[in-house]
Amino acid sequence: MTIASHLVELRRKHDTLSEMVEEAQRSPGGDDLKIAELKKQKLRIKEEIARLSPN
Repeated sequence: MTIASHLVELRRKHDTLSEMVEEAQRSPGGDDLKIAELKKQKLRIKEEIARLSPN
């Protein structure tokens, strides 16, 4: 897997997690622990994207 394709996959995962967080936050009685874990995963992916990006 090239770095470019890995970045595409990471961005896709980040977008999916964003949608999951938004959905969980809109849900009545949303699980705060689950939301926090999703946000942590999102942050880890964002940091990896920043580390791998050629900037």
